[in-house]
Amino acid sequence: MSRYVSFRDFDWVLLVLVLIICALGVVEIYSATIGTKFVGVHIKQVYWILGGVALMFAISLFNYQALLARVPLFYIISIASLVAVELFGKKYLGARRWVQIGSFHFQPSEWVKLVLILAMAKYFSDNVKGQANGQDLVKAGALVGIPMLMVLAQPDLGTALTYTPIAIMGLFLGGIKARHALVVLALGALLAPVGWHVLKPYQRARLTSFMQPEADSQGKGYQVIQSLVAVGSGGIFGKGTAQGSQTQGQFLPVPHTDFIFAAFAEEHGFIGAMAVLLLYFIVLMRLIQNAQTAPDRAGAFVVMGVVAVLAFHILVNVGMVVGFMPVTGIPLPLMSYGGSSVLFMFLALGIVMNVRMRRFVN
Repeated sequence: MSRYVSFRDFDWVLLVLVLIICALGVVEIYSATIGTKFVGVHIKQVYWILGGVALMFAISLFNYQALLARVPLFYIISIASLVAVELFGKKYLGARRWVQIGSFHFQPSEWVKLVLILAMAKYFSDNVKGQANGQDLVKAGALVGIPMLMVLAQPDLGTALTYTPIAIMGLFLGGIKARHALVVLALGALLAPVGWHVLKPYQRARLTSFMQPEADSQGKGYQVIQSLVAVGSGGIFGKGTAQGSQTQGQFLPVPHTDFIFAAFAEEHGFIGAMAVLLLYFIVLMRLIQNAQTAPDRAGAFVVMGVVAVLAFHILVNVGMVVGFMPVTGIPLPLMSYGGSSVLFMFLALGIVMNVRMRRFVN
């Protein structure tokens, strides 16, 4: 670590905000799993958070420029890890997404997000032209598209979709021309029917059932309906911790993972839900401020890549819970239960801290 780098420049306010969100998540995981086979997983979540904080401090000590210099190696390893999932991955609920290492189930697709953030930052910060052209568009699309297709094949539509904002943010900051953006949109519209036919039937159902969940209230629309009931029944102040009829009655599906925001809204009401969203908003604004004070273009790109992923996760998960977005299995960052998701988020925040701590280094 450079002698000019000090933990006095660490964003302690951001860390406190993040830990408050994590604490709310742990309490909700505890409440949502009472009387279920998942009881006690909130303790595991605490371990993941503590491990994540340790990783965040550790990665903040390494110069992010050294990480960017090793992007080709990281990218190859990430592709290899996705291949390993296909060859040796554990299959659960029809999908092969995890590799078992001892008692730990590692989800490589989460790690790939971080690699793609670094890869896009490296590519566009090295672009001396200052404005992305058609060739840059193709190369950036390939960088993100290859792992995205591999994750889709697992199949994991939700995680694959989270790679999209990384590419969009990279192209936007890289200076994509308006005509190139229009070409991309046109191609997307033309290829949409092809992509629709490639999707599996249950994936298509997920993407459409949220629009009319009552059409199949006991089937495809069940999750959305129960989520809406839970959110609505919370009222202004909520029913209280471990007092939710939908959550404790086990009507709400996976309330400790994908639908944790619905469970939280039921137990803590409109006031509690708005408080959590306000915390996320402040975190995003704090991250954008760190991007503005980054010492170089690459640092700003890295931080904004983290902003893109975090904002996308929040938007899609909360939108899914209130019936405005399809059910895609995207967790709520820092609150939903899951080791891979928690560790990714803290690693990403560690790199943000890394950039911030070097903003005064020449």
